[in-house]
Amino acid sequence: MRMSVATIPTLPRANRTIGAILVDAGLITPEAAEQILRLQRQNNLRFGEAAIRLGLLTEADVQFALARQFDYAYLRLNEPSKSVSEEVVAAYQPFSPSVDRLRAVRSQLMLRWFDKHEGRQMLSIVGTARGEGRSYVAANLAVVFAQLGERTLLVDGDLRAPRLHQMFTLENKAGLSTMLAHRSREEAIVRITDLVGLSVLPAGPVPPNPLELLNRPSFDELLAHVRASYDVVIIDTPSLSSGEDAVPIAMRTGAALAVARTVQTRVHAFADMVAGLSAAGVAVVGSVLNDVPKQPGKAAR
Repeated sequence: MRMSVATIPTLPRANRTIGAILVDAGLITPEAAEQILRLQRQNNLRFGEAAIRLGLLTEADVQFALARQFDYAYLRLNEPSKSVSEEVVAAYQPFSPSVDRLRAVRSQLMLRWFDKHEGRQMLSIVGTARGEGRSYVAANLAVVFAQLGERTLLVDGDLRAPRLHQMFTLENKAGLSTMLAHRSREEAIVRITDLVGLSVLPAGPVPPNPLELLNRPSFDELLAHVRASYDVVIIDTPSLSSGEDAVPIAMRTGAALAVARTVQTRVHAFADMVAGLSAAGVAVVGSVLNDVPKQPGKAAR
């Protein structure tokens, strides 16, 4: 998906060698590692360079090991069983142009909104209509914040047509809806072990009264709890065309990132949404346009 956009990293833990990481990941055998080490010593090469010269590894394999060595977790596309959907591109292709743009969004949000000392840790992802890419933006932003070293919670606040449990292959028997109804507790929040620092609270079973649930005191209590436990909390919301749920969510988080899609989003509806949120006291801290068309003779932005 193409899009346009209108801390200090943790110190690396270099106590594990690249060779050990690659062996543990099953990318090379111990015997192959010894062969690489011999060539490395003979020609004064880096381990990765020697491995590529021998044809035992690809550049992508070496980048994967380096990322692990520096605590920059991401997943490999050729894993036999994927725990995360490929739609979460930041989890699989962190060095791609699309994820570079997501990191640009992250940087702007760090400058414009997120500040734990000021209590600004929560952000709603809003849009006017279904299919604009709110869940895509929410999930990928959560991953790039976790990759930065922030303790990140991704919440599926779409209690009408939730998607995040599918993107992270989670059960949806418990989640936000059951927590708000006092039918479950913090155990509904799932740590994504393959992506260090990221946790997900799925929506849970679709309730008959989503707007009423979101206006209960239990929602305020939940947000107070996660604000104390996480550095960044990103909440996906349903489209305004599906109901008014996004408004109370955004009012409680204090800020919103507005998502639109080329051709699909109507300009007047988008403008009305931003004006309405601003009138309700929500800081609309930025916007993301998905599926920016390519210009003839120019690379996609």
